[in-house]
Amino acid sequence: MVDNDSCNSEAEAKGDGELAEGATEPVAEEGVDELQELRDELEAAQAHVAEYLDGWQRAQAAFSNYKKRQEGERLQMIQLSNATLMRRRLPVGDDFDRAFATLPACLDRLTWVDGLFLIKHKLDAVLHSEGVKPIETQGEQFDPVYHEAITYEEAEGFAEGYIIGEVQRGYILGDRVLRPSLVRVAKAPLATRESEAENGDADEEEGDG
Repeated sequence: MVDNDSCNSEAEAKGDGELAEGATEPVAEEGVDELQELRDELEAAQAHVAEYLDGWQRAQAAFSNYKKRQEGERLQMIQLSNATLMRRRLPVGDDFDRAFATLPACLDRLTWVDGLFLIKHKLDAVLHSEGVKPIETQGEQFDPVYHEAITYEEAEGFAEGYIIGEVQRGYILGDRVLRPSLVRVAKAPLATRESEAENGDADEEEGDG
């Protein structure tokens, strides 16, 4: 009697264990599915974050470029305005220079003449403080970017193409030419030009021969 009860108990326990094992399988599969869904959602969220970050970085770069472009245009406008203003002041300095060049020696010690020199000095100081510099001409070779030739002359001691003298001073502001220097330029003596022409003709004849 006891043995039958034991057998029945063992059978029931075995049956309950099989049912329990069978019940855990759907639960495990459901947990795997939920974990995969969470992983998919995480990947999608990370993709959105990367997309938003890329868009934000692009917008920030575009805005930075816009600010730089605006600042560049603003500085260019300021420089252009300064150049126009400085260019208008140059004739005033020219008038002072011409007046001082023809000033009689008997007047150079008068007080009012000293006042004129002081005004000219202040004008030059203002131009210098704004970055305006005179264009060098003495001993320089003619450069059409900075110089404007008004005459070509034979001049002893000057090689062809070099500046003999300055008629009107030119000025630059940064890399911008406010006004080119008006200059006299040396040219080769007539005898030298004729000799070079004869040599050129001779070379052409030899080539034809």
